[in-house]
Amino acid sequence: MEKGYVHVYTGNGKGKTTAAFGLAVRALCAGKKVYIGQFVKDMKYSETRLTEKFESLTIEQLGKGCFIYNEPEEKDIKAAKRGLKKVENILQKDEYQVVILDEITIAIYYKLFSTENLITTLSNRNQKIEVVITGRYAEEKLINYADLVTEMKEIKHYYKEHGVLSREGIDR
Repeated sequence: MEKGYVHVYTGNGKGKTTAAFGLAVRALCAGKKVYIGQFVKDMKYSETRLTEKFESLTIEQLGKGCFIYNEPEEKDIKAAKRGLKKVENILQKDEYQVVILDEITIAIYYKLFSTENLITTLSNRNQKIEVVITGRYAEEKLINYADLVTEMKEIKHYYKEHGVLSREGIDR
């Protein structure tokens, strides 16, 4: 690729991470190397097992767990900033052709770092790298910066309608 673009998958609907992982599989099957940094997550979800299938895939969980129902602690802020620094280093090299920053907008929403910090990191990247950003609450500045923005809109969800919890292999 001569030029990599910045994608943002945002919105309140289900499917942001799923879409990003679908793009990752497509890139891997085309012979590209993919890095996925998962912000705010530290549990092993089904998708993290993809590293068992693809040697050209790296997945790192850069969070300290789910604090969504509480205020983030200092350890969450430190982990997120370390994660952003790590991603900054990865984006300046040419080891990966696709870099996915999963749930990074959630880290911004909870003020673990700012949209400006992320945009600076993206602006200083190797311009050949395709970057995918996922998470709810993407700020207008990030949407304006991105080359492609998709909003997942929830119309109906079986959890809200019928109390169905997340299911292995489908929702997690």
